[in-house]
Amino acid sequence: VQLVESGGGSVQVGGSLTLSCLVIGGRVSALGMGWHRQAPGKERELVAFVSYLGATHYADSVKGRFGISRHEENNTVSLQMNNLKLEDTAMYFCARGAGPIKDWGQGTQVTVSS
Repeated sequence: VQLVESGGGSVQVGGSLTLSCLVIGGRVSALGMGWHRQAPGKERELVAFVSYLGATHYADSVKGRFGISRHEENNTVSLQMNNLKLEDTAMYFCARGAGPIKDWGQGTQVTVSS
């Protein structure tokens, strides 16, 4: 299974971006799907997760601002990011599965500037 992210870029504080992760070689609904991020000098952290049953979970730092959605019609999972903050700057990775994660995408950079 291959995961291909897209949608990263540069945005000003308060702006919005939508990341997308295409699942190739597997069904997006077969396992839980998550978005993780890693900022320079920091550990990778889970940002948002959608279980195979459709339940969602968010890190406290993004609750109310980010939304994860699964789109079975095109086998993708998206991350809608609103009201972006400087501290949201990171490389964002799509991941398939949980405990353990089975597949990782290559990452897409999100940079938030003032």
